[in-house]
Amino acid sequence: MKAIAYKQALPISDAQALLDVTLPDPIAKGHDLLVEVKAISVNPVDVKVRSSANPADGEYKVIGWDAAGIVQAVGDAVTLFKPGDRVFYAGSIARPGTNSELHLVDEFITGHMPASLDFAQAAALPLTAITAWELLFERLEVGPDSKEAILIIGAAGGVGSILVQLARQLTGLTVIATASRPQTQQWVRELGAHHVIDHTKPLSQELKKIGIDNVKYVASLNQTDQHFGEIVEALAPQGKLALIDDPAALDIRLLKRKSISLHWEFMFTRALFGTPDMHKQHELLNEVARLIDAGIIKTTVAEHFGTINSANLRRAHALLESNSSKGKIVLEGF
Repeated sequence: MKAIAYKQALPISDAQALLDVTLPDPIAKGHDLLVEVKAISVNPVDVKVRSSANPADGEYKVIGWDAAGIVQAVGDAVTLFKPGDRVFYAGSIARPGTNSELHLVDEFITGHMPASLDFAQAAALPLTAITAWELLFERLEVGPDSKEAILIIGAAGGVGSILVQLARQLTGLTVIATASRPQTQQWVRELGAHHVIDHTKPLSQELKKIGIDNVKYVASLNQTDQHFGEIVEALAPQGKLALIDDPAALDIRLLKRKSISLHWEFMFTRALFGTPDMHKQHELLNEVARLIDAGIIKTTVAEHFGTINSANLRRAHALLESNSSKGKIVLEGF
């Protein structure tokens, strides 16, 4: 099978950072599905792994954690899918990634693809939808009748683009998004944000400009360490902070005075540890598909970079590294 892989962690400007290779076809066993990958999308985790994680000597590392495709074969324990089913998923960070023609994925973290979307549109959704859903409903424990305010920092990115929609459409929250450029500010408004503020300015002051003294919830999706002091200032007493990025250090003692709780969301946890509730990601993705097909939320494709190959993937990684992207970057076909 064709795949895009690397043998050494290198800067994306290096032609060896991602390579077109041919690898053996995998075989489905147990609860695995063998999926013919039709489209993929690119996430910050791809950049982090590619730039820091080296495979064993002489081996190739395949990354990528979003795919949409067609089930070609199933393991002998599979009960949720059959060959021919159209599926979408993010997979497991502990296994080879989706940047390959054929890919193995556990049925319990796979969803039936939205019927109303094509493969590229569907591939933009799984990782960010799972992350946003788990952050909002499981980490922050927001209910459908919640009437408080949530501040979403970095709302124009992949996770933020879904989180804004989920918070607006499925809860009673007042959704305050941050974005710093006119095009990203317009993007999050179109996704449903009630207010948009500029995260290059002090967040607490920006909130006061729109008549909001503090918020019960903050979802910090990037540069949490840079915003941490202002996050603490913006949060109400007994508020909740959830984050997904990897700050070098946070002085969590600042949270004590307000009894603020801290929650980390990592959507790979269930697959990584094989948790008893791993099947919830299957159910979650099926619910996202239902919401898409009902027109309640929409896919967040912003850029289509063409065929799945090393040159186009290097372009996608470079754009993500520039911190100037919005929504999701997708690639389609080999």
